[in-house]
Amino acid sequence: MSKSPVLEATTASSPNLLELVESLAADFASRAALHDREGSFPFENFAALHQAQLLSLTIPKEFGGQDADYTTVCQVIEKIASGDASTALVLTMHYLQHAGAARTRSWHPAVYERLCRESVVGIALLNAARVEPELGTPARGGLPTTIAKQTDDGWLVTGHKQYTTGSPILSYFVVWARTNEQEPQVGSFLVPRDLPGVKIDETWDHLGMRATGSHDLILEDVLIPREYALDIRPVQAIAAADPLKLASVSLWLSALYQGVATAARDWLVEYLNERSPTNLGASLATLPRFQTAVGEIEALLYANHRLIYSLATDIDGGKYDNKVGLQAQTVKYLTTSNAIRAIEIGLELIGNPGLSKKNPLERHYRDVLCSRIHTPQNDAICLFLGKSALKI
Repeated sequence: MSKSPVLEATTASSPNLLELVESLAADFASRAALHDREGSFPFENFAALHQAQLLSLTIPKEFGGQDADYTTVCQVIEKIASGDASTALVLTMHYLQHAGAARTRSWHPAVYERLCRESVVGIALLNAARVEPELGTPARGGLPTTIAKQTDDGWLVTGHKQYTTGSPILSYFVVWARTNEQEPQVGSFLVPRDLPGVKIDETWDHLGMRATGSHDLILEDVLIPREYALDIRPVQAIAAADPLKLASVSLWLSALYQGVATAARDWLVEYLNERSPTNLGASLATLPRFQTAVGEIEALLYANHRLIYSLATDIDGGKYDNKVGLQAQTVKYLTTSNAIRAIEIGLELIGNPGLSKKNPLERHYRDVLCSRIHTPQNDAICLFLGKSALKI
């Protein structure tokens, strides 16, 4: 059977892939401001991503996916983020869940295969649901208050999760919970969105990433099959995080915010070339002060590109060790700091126009600030680096 033009265009090794992604990004950019202003979810973007077969990028080939390498995933995320950062964040979370599941293969085999095939043939996205009102981010320690109770019919899951990115479109939630045993176990439980007791509380009203639909997830005695317990362990037996899984999170988020900063740079360059004050008689781009500032932005973005893609290339070539997770976190710390600074330079340069809602620079700035929130956060990264250097 011959491949469709779309499938050929989106095969991970195809040279046409990035051209297609660039076209999608341009289309997403045309609606990004509206979705940001309304806080509405860009469902149409995910229909386009499905049509382009880009929802299966990190799914194994044996289940119909593309099993793309790290470099390709970074490129796709970066380009989509240059069009609409919110769409890129939801997509990144979906990629991360599939990539992590493919590496560990800790899920029930039939369940895992079905989810993969659903994500290939339809719009079946998944993401983790971990943060809770009482606990906060689990990266800082502690046990979830979400409870999974084993019954004769399966697991009953009850709890309250926050910041569930992509909640309006997700087909499945990978819920972090503990069992109600005297000696509780902890792990993830797969919760389909269409089960009784699943509710989305539309609480998301954020400074940035406003179109991600990162609402609260409410679970009230949701009954799931036994095999939907994905990886349950005693608290003292929780496995150390896989270094390559850690690397995926930090590296792909770095690529996302590089895309946001690049979009801001592109708008700024166009603005400076078009803006010609009457007292100057030429465009702002002709002034050395503006040229120097744009040069600084270019240096920051170039450094980001080298950091992201050199590490991605190393991973793809198998040239990494068990420090790769911390190395990727270091890349995240440096590149997101650079991305924020790059946009701030543009804002400082042009003043009020940069903060006007009719221009996208203020949206890019609000979005890029969200890079500081994603785990691991900067203080944790620096703590890990310091302990590593001090051999503590």
